[in-house]
Amino acid sequence: MTDATALDVTVNGQARVFTDAAHTNLLDWLRSEGLTGAKEGCAEGECGACSVLVARPDGEGRTQWTAVNACLPPAAAFAGQEIITAEGLGSPDALHPVQQEMAVRGGSQCGYCTPGFVCSMAAEYYRPDRVACDHDQADSEHGENGFDLHALSGNLCRCTGYRPIRDAAYALGDVPDDDQLAARRDSPAPDAVPATYSFGGRRFVRPATLTEALTVLRDNPDAVPVAGCTDWGVDVNIKSTRADLVIGLDRLPELRTFTEADDHVELGAALTLSEIEQRLDGRIPLLSKLFPQFASRLIRNGATIGGNLGTASPIGDTPPALLALDAELVLAGLDGTRVVPLADYFTGYRQTVRAPGELIQSVRIPLPLAGITAFHKIAKRRFDDISSVAIGYAIGVQDGIVRTARIGLGGVAATPLRATAVEAALEGRPWTAETVGAAARVLQEEGTPMDDHRASSRYRRAMLGTSLRKIHTETASQEGDVA
Repeated sequence: MTDATALDVTVNGQARVFTDAAHTNLLDWLRSEGLTGAKEGCAEGECGACSVLVARPDGEGRTQWTAVNACLPPAAAFAGQEIITAEGLGSPDALHPVQQEMAVRGGSQCGYCTPGFVCSMAAEYYRPDRVACDHDQADSEHGENGFDLHALSGNLCRCTGYRPIRDAAYALGDVPDDDQLAARRDSPAPDAVPATYSFGGRRFVRPATLTEALTVLRDNPDAVPVAGCTDWGVDVNIKSTRADLVIGLDRLPELRTFTEADDHVELGAALTLSEIEQRLDGRIPLLSKLFPQFASRLIRNGATIGGNLGTASPIGDTPPALLALDAELVLAGLDGTRVVPLADYFTGYRQTVRAPGELIQSVRIPLPLAGITAFHKIAKRRFDDISSVAIGYAIGVQDGIVRTARIGLGGVAATPLRATAVEAALEGRPWTAETVGAAARVLQEEGTPMDDHRASSRYRRAMLGTSLRKIHTETASQEGDVA
């Protein structure tokens, strides 16, 4: 494939040409094009001031308008894609319904964060299954119009306050029949365009197949594979990290599979966490408990399960839950695939058994599932924060006896790890406060917790013990299936 020096991207219905450095993120490019509604507030994907809408496949041949942080992914990754910014939603003379409600209900003060809020709100406005409900069915996080406030969990406002923004969200009505963006949902989302883009000696490559991606990786061992770019993008922005070659994996069909079999569920590594949440639809309760606590909806719309495991961070949120689920990784190389238990995957700080030239192809979760599950994340903020400690539980209790126990830990060692000593202290014993109390004392000694700005070692150990006692208190009357 010949290196391209320009890439076509559709923005607000018009074709635009990208001709900038390969590492340039989407936000910086949009602003260079005069679309300055989206702002840079944090450059880390935490504030949502950069939010835009992207046309993504909904899994059924149609389009879903998806809000993403524009400050993280490279603009080159959007070749052939469709993007809507706040300017594309409406104009001063013809406000979009979301913009109108924000204006009349005082949802904007300085206005810096407003375009990002508007785009995140618009994604929820266009959600096909957003359905109005009765007053008694609404709660603190869902309006009578079906609006889910979690859609705004990745957007921060520093001066207006959230009540008028919430009021604007809850005031939105049904989408009019003549709405063009709503009509666009009935057509397929654009296919990703394979491309090799070069600028100033650095390249961005989007392979067409997994084999092509593996070949590029073999020939360029220092290349950086990215999907949602929610980790690498921070390094580019904050640390000015650059790579001579970045490989875009997010749209590779072989990494976007979703399989449900009698004995396992298999999740493609390039599926975003939001896509997995939608497709599972609660069928793996432990993951259902994890998803709302993983960063924000904006991040989950871009972050992939393979990326979260590929970074091998000791504070990633998916590893503790997947360790508790006895998950396995399918690693792909040019010589074929191999299956590695996640418990054997991490070898050191941000180090794994993944060999040079290999990629995570999928995550395999065995069935049946344990009957008692929980995901506890201890962090300073309820949403959109890095965990101080994260614990995943999958405990099978039958006739009052713990038959199986799997406990995954994050934030207490150089790697995510299984709490095998605690599992042994539980298995074969009655699911009682006495058993759990003894196991909690063992759990407090797991790992090598450190003191840092998020928490002290003493606090982390205390939280480990408290966590196990909490799950027992909440489930003491349950008898889970044998795992």
